[in-house]
Amino acid sequence: MSVIETKNLSKIYDEGPIRVHAVNEVTLNIEEGEFTAVVGPSGSGKTTLLNIVGGLDRPTKGSVKVDGVELSTMNESNLIKFRLENIGFVFQSYNLIPVLTAKENTEFIMLLQGAPEKERQERVMQLLHEVGIGEQADKRPSEMSGGQQQRVAVARALASRPKFVLADEPTANLDSKSAENLLDLMLMLNKEEQVTFIFSTHDQRVIDRARRVITLEDGKIVKDEQR
Repeated sequence: MSVIETKNLSKIYDEGPIRVHAVNEVTLNIEEGEFTAVVGPSGSGKTTLLNIVGGLDRPTKGSVKVDGVELSTMNESNLIKFRLENIGFVFQSYNLIPVLTAKENTEFIMLLQGAPEKERQERVMQLLHEVGIGEQADKRPSEMSGGQQQRVAVARALASRPKFVLADEPTANLDSKSAENLLDLMLMLNKEEQVTFIFSTHDQRVIDRARRVITLEDGKIVKDEQR
């Protein structure tokens, strides 16, 4: 069953007299439970494609459906609600809130959703232990290593039980051991919780673990390999 569908999806930026096709007529189907890497050189459109699929950016033309819902025509308030309820994001720069602890960062989305306190507390601590940093729950980002911060970001992305996690270069700032551990954790969550993962990446370690690899060049799909 396709849970993400794009059809003739394009994103065009006007840079003075030059029109840049960041995404160029991309038609793509992602099945539920996939563990997919989107690869390609810098400037190939990987991040732009993820941002459009995640509702963080709008296409210039074309269609993008996530779980049967057309995002390209959705108004901003409904789009925010849809992202909140369905999509988890893991960014290269972590995007943690500096003044909040690991526990508070992880429960932030659940707070926005209005989840009861007991449910928040149980879910957050379960996730922090699952990602291996339960003992860091009361530490702020500045008191944690890069690998620990990225694990908090993964826990936060999963806290609301999203159907999809979009990860933009999630291992780029991590040492080899932290990256390997993080990827093993994501694979385990993919298998046990059936969360659909889509990565934008240059990292061969991510590519080696992916069960599908989509290659972009100049905003177009040039290869789509199932494993």
